[in-house]
Amino acid sequence: MPLPFDLEEIEHLIDMAIREDVGGGDVTTDSLVPEWLEARADFVVEEAGVVAGLVVAEQVYRKLNKKVSFECEVNDGAKLLPGRVIATVSGPARSILFGERVALNFLQRLSGIATLTAQYVEKIKDYKAKIYDTRKTTPGWRTLEKYAVKMGGGMNHRMGLYDQILIKDNHLKALEAGQALSKGVRLAREKAPQWMLIEVEAKTLEEVEEALAARPDIIMLDNMSIGNICRALEIINSARLEKAPIIEVSGGVTLENVEEIAEAGPDWISVGALTHSAKALDIALDVRGMI
Repeated sequence: MPLPFDLEEIEHLIDMAIREDVGGGDVTTDSLVPEWLEARADFVVEEAGVVAGLVVAEQVYRKLNKKVSFECEVNDGAKLLPGRVIATVSGPARSILFGERVALNFLQRLSGIATLTAQYVEKIKDYKAKIYDTRKTTPGWRTLEKYAVKMGGGMNHRMGLYDQILIKDNHLKALEAGQALSKGVRLAREKAPQWMLIEVEAKTLEEVEEALAARPDIIMLDNMSIGNICRALEIINSARLEKAPIIEVSGGVTLENVEEIAEAGPDWISVGALTHSAKALDIALDVRGMI
């Protein structure tokens, strides 16, 4: 399966995962399983969900032993019912067992993120808003977790601090009170590359009006009630700007309220829970037979 990202971005993570689990060797497998024995095993989803991470699991086995064959039965992003075989591994039995937990850790974590993302996307499918992720990711896993969000039908927000400007309240404390937000946007436009989007955070309706005057590319409505989100959108729409800003809603978004938020009419809804609170999808490795 072709990699959707540069292998170098995740190679160190795979190496670390193998090293921390296998260490100097699998003492149980080395004691019980003959070196010459070969096996065939299936990765099976035990609950409904969206699979992600097959490309990573394949790389785990490639690192452990190139004699292990890894055959994908579905592609990342596939929506599956319980009992579906998603991949088959065959080759040296020891290597298959060495890599079992490492491969499953990647598969279960990333499939859990993809599955939760798909649930959010499904909730708002009748509205214009799109579901976006955040930077609230597991350290070292950002590339993979944001990939999993895409496999679930979500969108990626900025990858890091380097690819988009987001002016928050803590930044504004470094500037003089009064026109801090307008000054912040002006400084950002002067210093940032022309292509870079500039986003500002607004926590109150007064800050929404100040943000509108500053003319950023994106206004984030942060931790607002549904009522204030609706009022903020009324203020923004009534301004009738030639180039209207993208409106993002962030903070306190759940599966229970995301549809109500989408109904208000924002463009983006960012959800930290996609990556910081997703439950691992239940996936198992079943050995079908020894050869």
